Formats: sequence, C-alpha cells, structure tokens
Amino acid sequence: MENPANILISVGLIFLLALGTDALGRFTRLPRVTLLIVLGVVIGPEVTNLLPIDESRWFPVMANMALVMVGFLLGEKFTVQALKKYGKTIVLFSLVEVLGTAFVVACGLIVVGAPAEIALLLGAVSTATAPAATTDVVKESKARGPFTKILLGIVALDDAWGLILFSLVLVAVDVLLGSTGCWSGLLEGGWHVGGAFLLGVVLGVPTAKLTGRIKAGEPTLIEALGVVLLCGGVALWMGVSFLLASMVLGAVVANLARHHDRPFHAIEGIEWPFMILFFVFAGASLELGSLRNMGFFGLAYILLRIFGRFFSAWCCGLFSVVKQPLSRWMGMALLPQAGIAMGMGLLAVEHFPQLKNYILTVVIGTTIFFELVGPVFTRIALTRVGEIRKT
Repeated sequence: MENPANILISVGLIFLLALGTDALGRFTRLPRVTLLIVLGVVIGPEVTNLLPIDESRWFPVMANMALVMVGFLLGEKFTVQALKKYGKTIVLFSLVEVLGTAFVVACGLIVVGAPAEIALLLGAVSTATAPAATTDVVKESKARGPFTKILLGIVALDDAWGLILFSLVLVAVDVLLGSTGCWSGLLEGGWHVGGAFLLGVVLGVPTAKLTGRIKAGEPTLIEALGVVLLCGGVALWMGVSFLLASMVLGAVVANLARHHDRPFHAIEGIEWPFMILFFVFAGASLELGSLRNMGFFGLAYILLRIFGRFFSAWCCGLFSVVKQPLSRWMGMALLPQAGIAMGMGLLAVEHFPQLKNYILTVVIGTTIFFELVGPVFTRIALTRVGEIRKT
C-alpha cells in the first residue's frame, strides 16, 4: 500500500509543476497537454524517477475519472438544438471525416505490414481531434465566416463519432485476437455498446428530472461529480463502455433537463485537475526505450492520417456535402489531435496489454506531433480561405 504522505506530496507537486508548465506554454506557444506529458516523462522512472508513488497503480484510476468527465461533456453537444444549429452539412461532414480517416489509416497500416489488430486500433484513434486547440486558434486569429462555422461544428461532433467507432473496434479486435468466438464476440459487442446506451438512458432520465433543484438552474458540483462518476463506475462493473455510457448520459440530461440553464456546467471547472494527473501519469508511464518501435509505423500513421483527412474532405466536396472551395482546406484545418486520442490509446492498452509497446508509443508520439503542428496548419487553412482578417 502506498504511503499516504507520498501520495499527498506527489499530487501537490504535480499540480504546482503543472502551473509552471502552463506559464511556460504562454512563452513558448507549446500546447499545455504536450508540456504535461513531457513533465511526466521527466519526473517518471525513465528519467529522474522523482515521482514517489507507483504511477502504474494510480494511472488507470485517474484516466478513468478524467475520461468519464470528458465523455459526459461531449454528450452535451448532442442536443436537438445543437444538431439543428450545426445542420445537416456539419453532421454528414463530421461522420464522413471520421469513417474516411479511420478507413485510410487502418487499410494503409495493413498494407505497410502492421498487424491487423494494431491497424484497426490506430485507425480508430486517428479519428480524434482537438476541439480546445482548434477553438483557441479561431479565437486567437479572430477568424469569422462559413468555413470557421463549419469547422467548429465538425470538431464538436468528431470525437463523439470517434468514441462510438472506437468502442466497436475494441470488440472487433477482441474477436480477431481469439479472446472470444465470432458469435460470442458479436454478443459481447452488442452488450458493450448497447449496454452503455441503456445505462446512460437509465441514469440520465432521473438525473435530468431530479438534479438542479438544490441550486436553481444548475446542478451543484457534488451532484455533477456524483452522477458522472457513478455512471463510470457502474459501466466498468457491467463491462460496458464507460465512455459511451457517460456520453449518452450527457446527451440525455442535456435534452431532457429543461430546468437547467446549462447541465453540469460545474464539471468544466473540476475536470482540469483530473486531466493534469491523467497526462502527467501518461508521460510517467511511457517507456522511452520502446519509442524505437514507433519508427516506421509512427511515420506511416502520421502520413496516412494527413492523407485521410484531406481525402475525406475532398469526398465531401465531390458529393456536394460541402462546397469544393471549403472542402479543399477543411482536411488541413482538422489535423490537430489531443487528449481524446490519448484516452483511446490508453483504453486500448488496458484491454490489450500485450500491445502496449506498439500502441502507446505510437499514440503518444504522434499525438505530440499533431499537437505541435496541427494548430499551425489550422491557422494556415483559415488564412487560405480568407477568414482571418489581417490587422
């Protein structure tokens, strides 16, 4: 059992060091998530070994707590009003982008020699975007216009579609590796996805009706954390996707809670400390020696994801989902990739620990790459379509 003093000291120091990385990011323009992962590597066992607790024991807990909150906040985007606001164009574009990118990356990796199970998992991970980074670029550049509106709508929906696809891929890989038979795999897959939807609805309906009564218009922080963490815990106990369950919970509450000004707005204030621990522990758990394994497959993943984004956007323009001038640059604007990709990679490793050295190193290495260069290309795309006003 961990020494309580070590736990308190570790968490306190991580939060304080995270403040320093945040300040450093303002001077270097590097994304906060990248700096937090690097911080984890530096204080982890592979470099200085300054972390006085076993990150491998705490990491799964922090990851699950952080991701269940992320799932809920993503679910809030699936309201009837939001879908009407985004419109048919944005919903179709985001769906084509997700399926097209996953298809290109998975098939491309198989062609260059990657095992099918690794190719499928990385194909699903490649669908993740970075809503926070993209929104930040738009705000910073003061971009405005139809391209910007469509872009923000797509990144709001992309990760939700991606999580659904990722949950299905996990089951497919289970069957592929022989962990389950074909029919039992289909039944397990149905339960993994269907059970998550059922749990989200069963918890979401009473939550929508009962919460937000103590403080008029908005659930308290205790209500918010209690319901969301309960959903994640029950989902793990039931053996269903806790990400999907929390996402469905968020969608149900957002659509049914008419007396809420903004469902579970308080979670946005408490989510970040959990995300800090999530990313720092992710960096600390990285085996630097296994980064060599990323080499060829990592480079192939980067090139295939870039091509997949451009190809999917081109297809949308070809079939008039969106006008050609907009589709020409949308793939470039959607290159950023951040936390959700990391979360998917970590969940894949949790399900298939034997694939850790391949999956985790590729996901972390390529996510850092896309976090660094992705926002730059988003700004270039906004400039090319003429929606950044020069001052």
